[in-house]
Amino acid sequence: MTTTKLEAALDEHWPVNDTRTDSWVLIFDGDCEFCRRQVTLIKRWDVHSRIEALPFQRADLERYGVSRSAAEEAMQVVTPSGEVFHGADAVREILRTLPLGRPLAWAFRLPGVTRVAEVVYRWIAKRRHRFACDSAACRRDAS
Repeated sequence: MTTTKLEAALDEHWPVNDTRTDSWVLIFDGDCEFCRRQVTLIKRWDVHSRIEALPFQRADLERYGVSRSAAEEAMQVVTPSGEVFHGADAVREILRTLPLGRPLAWAFRLPGVTRVAEVVYRWIAKRRHRFACDSAACRRDAS
């Protein structure tokens, strides 16, 4: 069985380690170049290594209580206690977890911010092909 270039890159940057129970798990579209860049940024901000990033294509989704359709629709974050957040709510939880993200997470407390954040998240997700993502996953979403 041969490994594709993408699979090799995923293994190098996001090795699958489904055994940790003390970490937050970020489940994302590993086929999406835009998504991978965002995860790389999050991992840079994760100075305490609290976040485990897993491409949904390689994650044991059932273990985390996440359906494939939910993972295809939006990023998912699973807390150490097993609570699942998706989309803008996942962004909020990731920001709360990161020391550099806490000031940004605070903004979600303001009235209406969560609703606006969800609209913005959906808008970006639907148009991610416009944000320098040339992968088949991004082009598929453009149609």
